[in-house]
Amino acid sequence: MSAIVSPDWVIKRLKEDPDRMVIVDVSFHLSKPEEGRKAYLKGHLPGAVYVDLERDLSGDTGTHGGRHPLPAPETLAKMLGDIGIDHETAVVVYDDNGGMFAARFWWQLRHLGHTSVYVLDGGLSSWVKEGYDITSEVPKPVPRKFVPKPREDELLDAKQVRERIGRTGSILIDAREKARYAGEIEPLDHKAGHIPGAKNYFWKGNFREDGKWKSREKLKQHYASLNPNSEIVVYCGSGVSACPNVLGLREAGFKNVKLYAGSWSDWISYASNPVATGEE
Repeated sequence: MSAIVSPDWVIKRLKEDPDRMVIVDVSFHLSKPEEGRKAYLKGHLPGAVYVDLERDLSGDTGTHGGRHPLPAPETLAKMLGDIGIDHETAVVVYDDNGGMFAARFWWQLRHLGHTSVYVLDGGLSSWVKEGYDITSEVPKPVPRKFVPKPREDELLDAKQVRERIGRTGSILIDAREKARYAGEIEPLDHKAGHIPGAKNYFWKGNFREDGKWKSREKLKQHYASLNPNSEIVVYCGSGVSACPNVLGLREAGFKNVKLYAGSWSDWISYASNPVATGEE
């Protein structure tokens, strides 16, 4: 089954088994970190709980690890349990920012071994456009115990990425916009460019003009130049916007897709790591 679901699908599942579904709002604004929570309080899907990218889905920043390092599995697992998620709970996640943060949550939950996590196609705006109600009521989740079962084979660090530069059978994908990939601009990090050999697939290429996900056939066309038998390693600036590419690739049928979670902001924290500019 696809990990991308419609508002109608969500409504149907809620009617069938409301006690075994958790809806999560991860709306966030990188330049204004409090805006996502404020927007959630003004209106969200009925029953949705709010999860914050920096407070809940990221660990403490340090010399290495990037701008949004992954939290310890046990820390994330406790938060998930506190909002009512265990391995038997179906989870639907959405944002109001084009799907980037929803995909990050999808990846993190999958990484901890959850198998029933879905992304709401089109996010909050799609829900509203289709005439479904929103509310400002904040629910009180019933806590459950979430036991983390990390899929370590889907996560890479800087050393492992260095080993893959130029390696036959491995393809590096940079999910940032073209100008940042090429090193023409860099608004967030102290060094511009990309990891040598990486191909540029801007994360917004997974979406249609109306903000919904492309169909599986369109996603297959989007990634048609990539060998489906290769190992695909995706990164971005800090491990967030890479996640729509991970989801898009999996929807397109790619099986061996990995995330470099530290991404560019971690890569350049090591002075010896090579940097490339321009197009490849």
